[in-house]
Amino acid sequence: MPSKTVLFVCTHNAGRSVMAEAFFNAYSRDPKWRARSAGLTPTASVNPVVVEAMKEKGIDVSGHVPRLLSAEDAQSAEKIFTMGCTDGCPVTPPEKTEDWKLEDPAGKLLADVRKIRDDVECRIHELLLTLD
Repeated sequence: MPSKTVLFVCTHNAGRSVMAEAFFNAYSRDPKWRARSAGLTPTASVNPVVVEAMKEKGIDVSGHVPRLLSAEDAQSAEKIFTMGCTDGCPVTPPEKTEDWKLEDPAGKLLADVRKIRDDVECRIHELLLTLD
């Protein structure tokens, strides 16, 4: 069972954070690390354009259920990455929180979402190289 959690937080838990969680869990080879995601105001489902973009990478996020960020999530995470919601996110310890400036894929065309997806994927690869 994983003993360390990376938490990805965005506004709706329907795009950026979902992609980050999925890439992290797909690419991580260390069984002690696991990713979760949450949002400040979760939507009913994942953005369908995000689902399509992730399928192009061989990752199915269609079954992800957006969920509300809890104080327990923030406290139990080893590392937290916020994505465009820093003003409204609960207070998290600065030593384990980093903001990733990522565009929100909501309302964007597939070509634009692909660019966001690829940025997220690159950041996840870099993150995985730094974990102990």
